[in-house]
Amino acid sequence: MIKVGVLGLQGAVSEHISMLGSFDHVTPMVVKTAQHIQDVDGLIIPGGESTTIGKLLDNFKLIDVLSSRITNGMPVWGTCAGMILLAKKISNQDKTFLNTMDIQVRRNAYGSQLDSFSTMLDIPAISTQPIPVVFIRAPYVEEVWNEVEVLGTIDNKIVACRQKNMLATSFHPELTNDLSFHRYFINTIVQP
Repeated sequence: MIKVGVLGLQGAVSEHISMLGSFDHVTPMVVKTAQHIQDVDGLIIPGGESTTIGKLLDNFKLIDVLSSRITNGMPVWGTCAGMILLAKKISNQDKTFLNTMDIQVRRNAYGSQLDSFSTMLDIPAISTQPIPVVFIRAPYVEEVWNEVEVLGTIDNKIVACRQKNMLATSFHPELTNDLSFHRYFINTIVQP
């Protein structure tokens, strides 16, 4: 069994926990403390409000321990707000959070809650079939450098990418019934 955590400070926590529960060899775990961060084999940083999650990480003194685990190879997947938290650059704000992934992200790039949308996306690295994706006040990646692999784009905007042990998506796979992205992330933990 592998322990896959979902950062449980704010956002789409229960949805990810539910998806992870679909896999027999995974023990899902809500992560809220430094000890929890040490106990998991991989971590999902869910969608939510990046500024709020960032403040809570700071208030609970979790930024250093989380950044350190990621830098030392713990698999991590940031969805939507999680993508923003991983980024080394955020184009429409000065403050960054975990500073672990070589990407520049634009917050709320797709507009307000009213501009949210769903579509199907071809991501060959993840699935042989198109994957349903949901965007809610979503960011996208404006620039990548070093060893960042672009996995998926929409209208020439990067919405999924990977760098070593880090995966980032603009969208919310946990709001669909498709397990492809969760399966892919779990496989990065089992076979890095």
